[in-house]
Amino acid sequence: MGTSYVVASGKGGTGKTSFVAGVGAALARAGHKTLCIDADVGLRNLDLALGMSDRAVMNFADVIAGRCTLERAAARHPVLSNLYLLTAPMARDALSITGEEMRAFLQQAKARFDFCIIDAPAGLGAGFRLAAAGADRAIIVTTTDTSSLRDAQHTVMELADYPLRSRHL
Repeated sequence: MGTSYVVASGKGGTGKTSFVAGVGAALARAGHKTLCIDADVGLRNLDLALGMSDRAVMNFADVIAGRCTLERAAARHPVLSNLYLLTAPMARDALSITGEEMRAFLQQAKARFDFCIIDAPAGLGAGFRLAAAGADRAIIVTTTDTSSLRDAQHTVMELADYPLRSRHL
């Protein structure tokens, strides 16, 4: 059974997507089957960071709704054979997915992948809650400016409501 990580911050522009792409690629290069999940509904761009914008057709809402299997929806990286991408839907109605549905989806993903790294949207709204719903661990990304540090602190406090094994800054 794999491990799922939510990569979050209260603020945009801290490097969450770059972190997910870089760590995902490094894990895949090390031989770990890795799924990077973009949870930024409506504003996804992890596909661009991974150089896979033309590869992702289905998204995690399609898997949760049963429109396709995880195997079909997860796009394999063209160079790193152990790296896969699952994008966020572009439609905001995907935020109606429940935490329970997300947890069940991540259980399915962790049965097939060593690592599932979830790129959470900026802020602490519905998208953040969806991304954190089924995570085992959290990584909070921040910069050194005062507003980013304050937002990271609020993110940590918000994550206290989730049964995470650990939180990393």
